[in-house]
Amino acid sequence: MPKGPKGQKRPADVIGNAIMVAKIATGEVEDLPDAKPGKNAAAAELGRLGGQARAKSLSKKKRSEIAKQAAKKRWS
Repeated sequence: MPKGPKGQKRPADVIGNAIMVAKIATGEVEDLPDAKPGKNAAAAELGRLGGQARAKSLSKKKRSEIAKQAAKKRWS
């Protein structure tokens, strides 16, 4: 079943989908995805910078060990 931007169910048949498109076009139903309320752009940027700094501080051997552990967990 197709889902909308908010996770709501959408009609799977052609006629139902056409009616939904018409309602969106006339403004009867709003179909705009909302911004994620819990995300702060500045905090997300700092998180990315922290990951890069951690990667630079680790040795190649330690990064390899971490990657192997992660792959082992993923595939088990």
